[in-house]
Amino acid sequence: MRVIAGLAKGRNLLSPHGDTRPTSDRAREALFSSLESEFGSLSDLYFLDLYCGSGAVAAEALSRGAAVVHAVDNKEVATDIARSNLEMISEIAGAGSSSVFTMSVGKYLDKDSNRAHGDINFDVVFLDPPYDLPNTEIEKVLRELLTQKLLKKSSVIAIERDSKSKAIAWPEGFSLVKERRYGAATIFYAEPTSV
Repeated sequence: MRVIAGLAKGRNLLSPHGDTRPTSDRAREALFSSLESEFGSLSDLYFLDLYCGSGAVAAEALSRGAAVVHAVDNKEVATDIARSNLEMISEIAGAGSSSVFTMSVGKYLDKDSNRAHGDINFDVVFLDPPYDLPNTEIEKVLRELLTQKLLKKSSVIAIERDSKSKAIAWPEGFSLVKERRYGAATIFYAEPTSV
């Protein structure tokens, strides 16, 4: 796995062994192409990567100019690798700041935890949960993003799911913009409607 574009273009990324499923290069390239089409560039954006695994998506965001990147996963093996990947990019002059959190997504989104993370509103939220995580859990995360005021009116939410999984029932306050299939993975793009 490599960084596709930006400050760290071509640099190798570490990848954990086992049950972590990194976002494919093809899906990652398409995700960032969509985001750059939406925002013009990632420069100065605030990016949240939930269920980050190796941090490949967070690393790509940082490489492409995001000002602040938060990466969250509950597995220490994954966050150790994500931290290494993000530190490699943070050492490059001009890179934004990054933080990796070893905790459940629910705990990260908790009001008290969120205050400790700086009360940030994110421009982009990417979720890549385990494919076997029920949609009801994803829908709960989406509601928390709104409740905890972590989004902006212009935010983009992107969720990677198995192409065979059931459609997400978007909670009130979100509108599906598009969905794109990349082999076994589908990325759903949505925007908040009630921020």
